[in-house]
Amino acid sequence: MAKVFLTRLEKFNAAHKLWIQQWSEEENIAYFGKCANKNWHGHNYSLYVTVKGTPDPIVGFVMDVKKLSVIMKEVIIEKLDHTNLNLDVDWLTEGMQPTTENMAILIWNHLKPHLPAHVELHCVKLQETDAIYVEYFGD
Repeated sequence: MAKVFLTRLEKFNAAHKLWIQQWSEEENIAYFGKCANKNWHGHNYSLYVTVKGTPDPIVGFVMDVKKLSVIMKEVIIEKLDHTNLNLDVDWLTEGMQPTTENMAILIWNHLKPHLPAHVELHCVKLQETDAIYVEYFGD
């Protein structure tokens, strides 16, 4: 039977700053622009998680989307929403920039073990602004 892709959207708000300690303030501002604001800045993130699998022959679902929502909220959203990504999130190792790219990889790594065995995590899409998003499909 064919694989079907199911996507769930959840949203969260968080602040961060992009800054490299070894660089001067001028170098950081020149490279990161407003993202290097010493007083931080925030985003309204949209997190799209796509799983794939074969629809159950009885209920017709790849996965109960309400259960996917609960997993996303418990494992990811509650840990990130209204936080300072640089200071409040223990997933970030020291020196790791809280970029959308890095966050998508970390979200994948934290979410994957919590999904039911009958579905496969296909994509984590993290949208930072209307014009910027990243997609991560695993290694």
